[in-house]
Amino acid sequence: MRGGRARPDGPGSDFLQLDIGRAPSGGRTEWLADRIRAAIADGTLPVGSRLPAGRVLAAELRVSRGLVTEVYRRLADSGQVVGRGRAGTVVVAAPVTAAPPAAATPPASGSAGRPPADPFAPREAEALVDALRAVPCRIDLSPGVPDLTAFPRTAWLQAERRVLAGLTPANFGYGNPQGAPALRAAVAGWLARNRGIRADPDEVVVVSGVAQALGLLAHVLREDGVRRVAVEDPGSLGARQQLEYGRLATVPVAVDEAGLDTAALRTSRAEAVLLTPAHQFPTGVVLDGERRRELLGWAAAGGVVIEDDYDAEHRYDRAPVPALRSLLPEGVCYAGSVSKLLAPALRLGWLLVPPRLRDAVVAAKRYADLGSPVLAQLVLARLMDSGELERHLRFVRRRHRHRRDATLRAVAAHLPGARVHGAAAGLHLMVTFEGAAFEDTVLAAEALALGVKAHPLSWHRIRPGAPGLVLGYAAGPPSELEEGIGLLGEALRRTVPRGAG
Repeated sequence: MRGGRARPDGPGSDFLQLDIGRAPSGGRTEWLADRIRAAIADGTLPVGSRLPAGRVLAAELRVSRGLVTEVYRRLADSGQVVGRGRAGTVVVAAPVTAAPPAAATPPASGSAGRPPADPFAPREAEALVDALRAVPCRIDLSPGVPDLTAFPRTAWLQAERRVLAGLTPANFGYGNPQGAPALRAAVAGWLARNRGIRADPDEVVVVSGVAQALGLLAHVLREDGVRRVAVEDPGSLGARQQLEYGRLATVPVAVDEAGLDTAALRTSRAEAVLLTPAHQFPTGVVLDGERRRELLGWAAAGGVVIEDDYDAEHRYDRAPVPALRSLLPEGVCYAGSVSKLLAPALRLGWLLVPPRLRDAVVAAKRYADLGSPVLAQLVLARLMDSGELERHLRFVRRRHRHRRDATLRAVAAHLPGARVHGAAAGLHLMVTFEGAAFEDTVLAAEALALGVKAHPLSWHRIRPGAPGLVLGYAAGPPSELEEGIGLLGEALRRTVPRGAG
């Protein structure tokens, strides 16, 4: 056609063979976003691919440019594409995908659309979380995962290149099982700046996350005569499992609005206690001043405190809380990691223990794995020393706050009667349904049948309590969080029919 601009033959595009006529009425935006997500997931659009300019795709599909702009924004929020100015919109990450959703498989009779391998069926406690993690879903609200799309890839690669450029052949051999000196020094500086802990680098033991820290402590404390460890109730199922795998008996101690019940701890006959005082998992409460004084008095009399500094960096509406280790170094074993700050995949953390236990902990680490990977330690040390990790923390704190706010609005809209706990900090919320008479595992199973994962609160309880859910909000964009909470509301209506409660 000469003398004018050619128009497409119909409302479709050669790009991914998109035919807007196939989109459901009123659902064009989500349809287009899903088509592009699927193309990224199956490799049709590999990392580095450039999407069509928004005005071009809008013209080909005969839709508004605003619709395409919104689609690209959603993809950017989920970390799959990034706008690069004149270079266009580029694919930067493919989503982790599993098998097709279970709903595509005809359910067995009486299963209510639930996946055949029901992760909420009765089973050994250690298999619960693994079973749920293995089931595919559309929206994952599991707790304990940060915004993985925000991982500072560019900063990490730059630090890695600088580290590699400065290494000698000898640096590629076995490292010190206690940890690379550079990272131990960087961790000491990080803890002094951010947690008020004064520690010498020689006091730091580098570990493969808090999970390994607890495993090493379980072994060392048992050798030192400890047999019973008090744990928070409710508290982390995974942390409790680490101690029990280390052949220590766990004793539940209640948590209330002031944190761990220290009076109950004194009567528990436990020789040690594991707790998350800065942001208790899962309730989100902070151990208050009076309880802290009582706990430190208990430790000074010979008790061992294991401080898991869970989620301490992620706070939004409250002042920072000092670490217990900063108040009583001789009585507190302190564990932290970058799993919630950068990514669990790094498997890097640190452990500080009283001097009398340090040699035994280093020996246990040596026999466990000869030391954590040295190259990753050196890269992390450079990020800490350069200030890049603080910059990343400020960035993700803003994103997490935005997602926290979206989740709170969605809970208020879709989960009537739910009580929210722990909103001032962290990467998750706990919601409870006070006075309700239903099993929260049934609610979680109904949610999974609708494509949403969430932890039932009962998984993290030892003794009975109100039903509830533990909802992670850091890993998904606000639009996904709102949709997921809406589906939880539908699951709640199925669990507790109108007039039944």
